Amino acid sequence: MTTKVDTQHIQALDSAHFLHPFTDFKDLNTRGARVITEAKDIYVWDSEGKRMLDAMSGLWCVNVGYGRKELADAAHAQMMQLPYYNSFFQTTNVPAATLAAKLASLAPTVGDRSFEHVFYSSSGSESNDSNVRMVRRYWDLLGQPERKVIIGRVNGYHGSTMAGASLGGMSGMHAQGDLPIPNITHIEQPYFFEKALPGETSDAFGIRAAGWLEAKILEIGAHKVAAFIGEPVQGAGGVIIPPTTYWPEIQRIVDKYGILLVSDEVICAFGRLGHWFAYEKFGYKPDLVTFAKAITSGYIPLGGVMVGNRVAKVLIEQGGEFNHGYTYSGHPVACAVALANLDIMERENLVGRVHDDVGPYLAQQFAALSAHPLVGVAETCGLMAGLVLVKNKETKAPFPEALEVGMRCRAHCFANGLIMRAVGDRMIIAPPLTITHAQIDELMGLIRKVLDLTLADARAAGWMD
Repeated sequence: MTTKVDTQHIQALDSAHFLHPFTDFKDLNTRGARVITEAKDIYVWDSEGKRMLDAMSGLWCVNVGYGRKELADAAHAQMMQLPYYNSFFQTTNVPAATLAAKLASLAPTVGDRSFEHVFYSSSGSESNDSNVRMVRRYWDLLGQPERKVIIGRVNGYHGSTMAGASLGGMSGMHAQGDLPIPNITHIEQPYFFEKALPGETSDAFGIRAAGWLEAKILEIGAHKVAAFIGEPVQGAGGVIIPPTTYWPEIQRIVDKYGILLVSDEVICAFGRLGHWFAYEKFGYKPDLVTFAKAITSGYIPLGGVMVGNRVAKVLIEQGGEFNHGYTYSGHPVACAVALANLDIMERENLVGRVHDDVGPYLAQQFAALSAHPLVGVAETCGLMAGLVLVKNKETKAPFPEALEVGMRCRAHCFANGLIMRAVGDRMIIAPPLTITHAQIDELMGLIRKVLDLTLADARAAGWMD
């Protein structure tokens, strides 16, 4: 590390002035924030000079890794030419229009669903707010204004704005702010490890879990349901990977009742699962696709919605002003960085690497963690992976929630140079797509070390069966 920082001074400024997202402010003020000062490749350094392998790609987003001069150069060049102009008042800019065309070329056509249009925002949360507005505008234009209800999933995550948090199914978020807002409801998540019946196969569970959507539609009345929204793989919920039968059955159900399908790919798009867009991997055909994060590898904020032909045709041909948008919709600097980022991904074949090389290698190495005494299951999908910490491998009995074993494991991660996220007692990773075999080996060694340390803690405290 070359950056010299007065850690205590920065922590004091932080405590005095910076309210962090998803944080217990009182708790943080008693311990002081970790100060990250620089990054390179798949590593970050804190103000004390400690190097950490960032197995979470920042926040699921730094797909091309840290320190890419091409992205900084793209931002600088665009700032010098046109740093900003709005997209209101029948106005566009070169990077925004060029990126929209590029995204349309990358989004695969599935069945009768193609994607030729993009609506820009600055984040996944804003994009999902836009989805709510767009879905309801679509049904209004078709003369079916009673179709307002959008169905999401328990433990799904679609952002933290009022609409985004409502679409998601996080109970802690719903407990604050009188959420969800009206006309948003939820079904259970397709979590095989937790929800499967004794002896039930993964395929059978996938069909049954998708059936919860049909039951909810019938409960509400199909004439009132506007859309179903889901993440291809639930990210913030703990890398919940659905059975292969799940999404095709969801598609059958939404087709049966004429309901729009929204694929929230803020985490899963742009190579994370070995495809440009995850709906292609799972074999379904959404009407709207939410994106953000890796579109710029997190170097600058940008989000949006890929609008399928079914919805775009109605919005365009029916006409009338769509009273929705943002100051930064189609921001020229953000779009220029996104174009440079996608160029890196294509030039280095990062999507193909995940599909054919590092994804399968991670899967092979990560599966071996299932043998660890603390691990109930270890599974991957592309470059996303999660494992469950359990007190008894045979019965899959969990630890009492109050013990916060996952947080204890996360503390060992930070202490030993690894950034790995805890979601309850699920430990999850999503490393940059540039990770090499040698770095995966390094990652696995660190994970085994922190699992051993956590196991020693659990045994010493008498928590293991």
